[in-house]
Amino acid sequence: MTQRRDFIKKTLIGSAGIAVTGIGLSAKSYGSIIGANDRINVAVIGIRGRGVSHIDAWCNLKDSHNVRIKTLCDTDEQFFDPRSKTVFDRTGATPLTEWDMRRVLDDKEIDAVSFATPNHWHALGTIWACQAGKHVYVEKPSSHNIWEGRKMIEASRKYNKRIQVGFQNRSIPNVIEAMKFLHEGGIGEVYMARGLCIKPRDSFGISPDSTPPASLHYDRWLGPAPSRPYNEKRGHYNWHWFWDTGNGDTGNQGPHQFDVARWGLNKNEHPVSIFSTGGIYGINPAECAQETPNTQISVAKYKDGKILEFETRGRHSNAESSLGIKIGNVFYGSEGYLEINGGTWKAFRKQDKEPFAGSKVATAEVASLTGSSDTEHYINFLDAIKSGKDETLHCDILDGHYSSAVPFLANISYRLGGRELKFIGDSERFENDREADKMLTRVYRSPYVVPSKV
Repeated sequence: MTQRRDFIKKTLIGSAGIAVTGIGLSAKSYGSIIGANDRINVAVIGIRGRGVSHIDAWCNLKDSHNVRIKTLCDTDEQFFDPRSKTVFDRTGATPLTEWDMRRVLDDKEIDAVSFATPNHWHALGTIWACQAGKHVYVEKPSSHNIWEGRKMIEASRKYNKRIQVGFQNRSIPNVIEAMKFLHEGGIGEVYMARGLCIKPRDSFGISPDSTPPASLHYDRWLGPAPSRPYNEKRGHYNWHWFWDTGNGDTGNQGPHQFDVARWGLNKNEHPVSIFSTGGIYGINPAECAQETPNTQISVAKYKDGKILEFETRGRHSNAESSLGIKIGNVFYGSEGYLEINGGTWKAFRKQDKEPFAGSKVATAEVASLTGSSDTEHYINFLDAIKSGKDETLHCDILDGHYSSAVPFLANISYRLGGRELKFIGDSERFENDREADKMLTRVYRSPYVVPSKV
């Protein structure tokens, strides 16, 4: 068994070209980093849903990487007791709890913040954190709109703070291996990437406006979004399906696969055109408050003609490819194609029925050795904090911005009736389209304003 574990680690390092600290939790290897013995105090902001995964990852790293969850923060205080108990049970220490993010950021002892808030809070929270001298791990999409993403990049660079975006695929050894294979010409010249988000979701219904629960600081929850009465169907998790707070499934699950698609195409730039169409199907609009589409097809083209296409299917559907992909990608090249489903991939030559290359180590085996992809991504974030170098991040805010921008552009096209839009990447503006330009940002509700000068 020991020989097998050693073999897998050597295989992963050799084939994917990643550092030892990106694979295991070896105290010896981690201790070789300058300053690695300094404790890193973390605050988790947003502790429902995805925030649970953040808490779990940081608890996993308590001993191996000297991480302490000092504070848990959420605008809804109902989650304080159960999440605090989780941290205590896992680490033996009880964290502080706070509903006001600004008080958390005022704490000089906190080195990094981990954001799992709704999308509309990602940018302002991150910018405030950088200004307060904190490093940031922020969930995908990196922001709520394109203009915000650019402000986050500016904040990172101005205050010299690391911002890691939660595109965990960037830290999965098998995915790294697949990208390396594509970039080295494994299927010839890659001319098209396809992303899939097949997630059937039933109607979540409707309800009248009501009084916010006593545990919820509703004005702070709204933050930069327009003021409106509280409605339980627009709150926890359902915020994804309303334009003021979310970006639909194309901008929810979708960014992960947009990121892998752009990575495989090797495009560190914006597309020059985008088209997207769709709608809400299989649900009676009179019985569901949802605004964003549950079915959407998006096509982006880069200046060299390469194509990124993406499909969101929110109703009952078949999977695709020999791997049965529902959440994943397919790449098409001059000499064949490559399928990737989670951490498993296969490559096929032209019309061959059997793969000629693929992932060498089962995803389950990798996870048993390295921890989850989440854990690997957090380790990489810690490594970058220690090194003080943005380039050591697997998904620096610039990469996160490029990958988040594509679904944002798709949603703008969709909301403008599905018309094709021409985009000028250098200035991040549309070509002769003032109506579309207005949708690159939003009107912010005072005092929750993303500043033009960070």
